[in-house]
Amino acid sequence: MRSLGLLAGTGAVILRFLQTVGEVLVLLWQAVRESRAAPRNVDKILAQMAEIGNATLPIASLTAVFIGGVLALQSGFQLAKLGAEENLGGLVGLSMVKELGPVMTSLLMAGRVGSAMAAEIAAMSVYEEIDALRTLDIDPVRYLVMPRVLASLLALPVLTIYVDVLGWIGGALVGTVNPQINVSFRTFFDNLRQFMEVRDILDGLVKAMVFGVTVAIVCCYVGLQTRGGPREVGRSVTRAVVLSFICIFIFDYVITRLLI
Repeated sequence: MRSLGLLAGTGAVILRFLQTVGEVLVLLWQAVRESRAAPRNVDKILAQMAEIGNATLPIASLTAVFIGGVLALQSGFQLAKLGAEENLGGLVGLSMVKELGPVMTSLLMAGRVGSAMAAEIAAMSVYEEIDALRTLDIDPVRYLVMPRVLASLLALPVLTIYVDVLGWIGGALVGTVNPQINVSFRTFFDNLRQFMEVRDILDGLVKAMVFGVTVAIVCCYVGLQTRGGPREVGRSVTRAVVLSFICIFIFDYVITRLLI
């Protein structure tokens, strides 16, 4: 009997997971379909892009410089032991562009902007404002979801490039000021240009676009599914951020495997 109960519970969890995945994909398809109305909603899209930039830029700037610096510090000492410290620029540059830049930026966006998206839409669901939109014949997907998805799709690659550049500068600064590494700015960026290819940058931007859409659609979905009282808004925010983090890590592996 215990085995049957465990099997039934596992089956219920799997079915709920598959149902959630299906509902998220349906919402994504609806948002893509409603993107035909994007020219008439440019003001909403630009407002969401500004919100993403204002909320993410300060913390992303600080984090990027120190991530680049720590990466240069950790790898610089090891390269110096092998007499290969002149390769520091390529190592830091490729690490930022292909992995740390898009992943770190998307995680910051999920924590800062995704949580706000989930809270706003969850509050509208709890206080029946979503139903009011439908009563007024306003499609919630077109009005709420589509602008956020497009704004994330467009804004996150730009933020990723910004983070990459700051990470390079942080790495170059550490390599220059640390006498045990002693890599000049010119040597750092010459090596960076030697190892960097256009495809490497494009790979990072592909990740950024996928992560941006993922964060937006997951947070909007969780917000729309919120039911109950005000306490559920906080729970929905936590759930949205955690699910966004998990999806980012999963898609990061899948995309990396496909692009190798």
